Amino acid sequence: MDVFSRTFLPAAAEAGVAIPTVSRHLPVFRRCVEPDDTTVLVTRCANPDRPFAGDFILLLTPRRLVVTHETRMLRRLRLHLNAHLRHLSDVTWSPDSRQTALEVAATAIDGVRERFRVRVPEPDRVWHFDALFKQVFHERPKALTI
Repeated sequence: MDVFSRTFLPAAAEAGVAIPTVSRHLPVFRRCVEPDDTTVLVTRCANPDRPFAGDFILLLTPRRLVVTHETRMLRRLRLHLNAHLRHLSDVTWSPDSRQTALEVAATAIDGVRERFRVRVPEPDRVWHFDALFKQVFHERPKALTI
């Protein structure tokens, strides 16, 4: 069993994503990440710019940010965002423990600003999700400048 397979389901369970949902999205995620990628976070999210668009699932690894979209009516899956972290700029996130949510935004290489709102089941988990984003985005090795 590869690293992605070993870490994906526990990360989804930690965020409270149902197994049927995870099972539907897993084939799309598997095509986007390497087998040796460790799953940091798998969670449901919403797109504030498209509030009635359907469900989004966010996958964060130390190398990639992948977001899938499932339509409400026909439950069709499509890849919404698949970006290597080095191709994202101006990545921000702001935890809000009062509303038990985390706002995440990033600009993709094509210049499109993506925003997502992650609902967190418990207020103390907001800070855990915040720590996961810090781990991935602040502890990346800096590029050498010569």
